[in-house]
Amino acid sequence: MVNRFLFSFIGLTVLFGFLIVDKAYSEVVSSDTVVVRFHDTGELLNNPGKGFMTFQRFNGDSLNPPPGWTEGFPIEYQEFDGNLENEAHPQTTIAYFRVYWRYLEPEKGEYNWEMIDKALSTARERGQRLMLRIPAHGSGADTRRDVPDWYREMVGDDRDWEYDNPVNAWLVNPEDPRYIEYYGGMIRALGERYDGHPDLESVDMALVGAWGEGAGSALLTQQTREGLVNSYTDVFQRTPLKMLLTDVKTNAYGLSQADVGYRFDCLGDIGFWAEDQNGWSHMYDYYAQRIIETGMQDAWKKGPVSLEICYTFTNWQRLGGFGLEEVEYIFDQALKWRISSFNAKSSPVLEEWEEVVDEWIKKMGYRFVLRRFSFPREVSANGKLDFTSWWENKGVAPIYQNYPLVLRLRNGDESRVLLTEADIRKWMPGDNLYNNSVFVPHDLPPGEYELELALIEAVRELGTEPKPAIKLPIKSRTDDGWYRLGTIVVN
Repeated sequence: MVNRFLFSFIGLTVLFGFLIVDKAYSEVVSSDTVVVRFHDTGELLNNPGKGFMTFQRFNGDSLNPPPGWTEGFPIEYQEFDGNLENEAHPQTTIAYFRVYWRYLEPEKGEYNWEMIDKALSTARERGQRLMLRIPAHGSGADTRRDVPDWYREMVGDDRDWEYDNPVNAWLVNPEDPRYIEYYGGMIRALGERYDGHPDLESVDMALVGAWGEGAGSALLTQQTREGLVNSYTDVFQRTPLKMLLTDVKTNAYGLSQADVGYRFDCLGDIGFWAEDQNGWSHMYDYYAQRIIETGMQDAWKKGPVSLEICYTFTNWQRLGGFGLEEVEYIFDQALKWRISSFNAKSSPVLEEWEEVVDEWIKKMGYRFVLRRFSFPREVSANGKLDFTSWWENKGVAPIYQNYPLVLRLRNGDESRVLLTEADIRKWMPGDNLYNNSVFVPHDLPPGEYELELALIEAVRELGTEPKPAIKLPIKSRTDDGWYRLGTIVVN
């Protein structure tokens, strides 16, 4: 029986060319088709548009000393020693810059584009893309956090507006038509210059309130609400936008104008101020309810969800007394809300929480696993190369910027890249099929070629070699970041 089974297996191997490399990769070659199968390796990958971000800093910079952070002011650039590693903080592909209006438009109509340009170029040099928010002002009487001096002089010093919360106040009246004209005008100028910039990840829609967090938005007239929202949606047509969870009218109008995602800025508040607020907290009494009430529960399908830590991880432990159980609860809730990216304010991750943070990052946003790919053993120059592919998105959200799916035929110095029509932004959590074909170049010399695959960065210049952008948790990655599918013969 053993010998009969052994000979039968050998016969099938010869007939079908069946080869098992290991548990994570297998290849089946029939008389005319090659089928490759993959499994998730479980590795932690640093991919575009998801995971942690640096805040007012870049990869390789020193972190904020716990428990504080900085925001709203121009970046203080640190001396870079060439090391991109972030000590006590995950590697990131996003650098978040939040700067007050006064620093971008110090004089009326004169914009400090150099500040944004430098942040964009520095992010690119550090393997990141820039996430941006330009709030009108911060809070308090500190003039460094106020609206631009020229605007303050124009509208006067009155700060006693209808929404006068001592923490998150209106420092100027947004119902003054000059607010839309000048603050909205700055946003429009920003979009006209940077919409679709390859190094710009997304833009926060800061409307009113300190730090652009939207406090008091429900008090706006519809005319003002629409004017402020339109200042973003009219000009940012390609770069993803995010809105804070504010009020039903504001969020509904934003959704009606663009595929906006959402953000909120106090993930982890399970009772920091409960004693002063009759037990109220963001995590138990606000976020889930507000996501549904504002109609934002499906916004993640079209726009990114980006969340910010309440305080810092150090404060979670020192002030909140959080242990692993509380941290896991918070992370699970964020995944339920379809988080793609997280701002920990460039503060360190506690060593005892590093493992659970790594597992959280794996599930954030998208995680594309190529499960199966089939292609013909032989093709002809100027003929079709038909293929089928099954992809599993093991994350909680799609990807929001497109990265072209390409195939590569490679034989020594001969290399040709074939562009597919895939729009990976449509690959929702779960299973996704992409079956199509590409034409083999008519002048490709006959021979045996390696067939490879990659999700690449947008090509900035014609004639440049495309660069793989998204890592897949599968085996067969080549030294230059492509994924080997097998060999194919070109006749």
